[in-house]
Amino acid sequence: MSSPRWEVTDSPASAVLADAIRQLQSTSDSARRDVEVLLHAACDIDQSSVIRDPDQLIDHNALAAFYHYLARRKLGEPIACILGHKEFWSIDLKLNKATLTPRPETEILVETVLDQIPCDTNSTIVDLGTGCGAIAIALASERTHSQITATDISSVAIFQAAENAAALELQICFLQSDWFSKLQGTQFDVIVSNPPYIRANDPALEEGTADFEPAQALFGGIDGLDCLRAICREAKNHLNPGGFLALEHGYDQKDAVANLIKEAGLELNSQVNDYAGLPRVTTALRPET
Repeated sequence: MSSPRWEVTDSPASAVLADAIRQLQSTSDSARRDVEVLLHAACDIDQSSVIRDPDQLIDHNALAAFYHYLARRKLGEPIACILGHKEFWSIDLKLNKATLTPRPETEILVETVLDQIPCDTNSTIVDLGTGCGAIAIALASERTHSQITATDISSVAIFQAAENAAALELQICFLQSDWFSKLQGTQFDVIVSNPPYIRANDPALEEGTADFEPAQALFGGIDGLDCLRAICREAKNHLNPGGFLALEHGYDQKDAVANLIKEAGLELNSQVNDYAGLPRVTTALRPET
């Protein structure tokens, strides 16, 4: 028996692409790129394929999936949430409803930590609030001699992070923990975290983000500092002498985080700007004595 023939639309790929771009232009400032990514995900057709064969027809199942993606994007849903994965540190990571989409500026946090850890050092590292595991996985891929623990309050996030690490055959210890709650009596050479730090109703929040990403991973209380306070307050007890703390925070929280660090008995070490030149990462040291 011959295999069933796929039904096709009357519209060639180039027409589908052009129509989708027109539909999305009013809601996205990267309409062409968004449409190309969604078309490739749904139909396995990329820009070069459309250029080579603009008249190729798309089967109805693939086209239905594409327009479903397009409808979600028109509502403001981020591409990563629609597709359920995002590249970070050149690694493709799966996401779920409990995980925040990793941002490019968080790679600066990873770079800052890597600068403190020689490649052949057997360091102990903990990533607090790991989400999809982006930071822990990036560090594990670069510092193979280090022992890395990653925590998150969400069991759903921990499941996703562990799955991502397993796919890369990386050895990371994942724990469901409210910050340090399951780490009592444990000390590390490095503590790293990109905690929730956005103020409630912050006008700087990316449009659509709050509607489609987990609030628990975004918001840090009225002033955005609740989670940063909790981490700084306990960090000294969980750092080895000379240990290193690295925190991502809001662009306007530089001074507040510096004060939290000093109040916690740690030494302010550095404050690093993001790609836009805004303060994004603060580091500190536990004194040797």
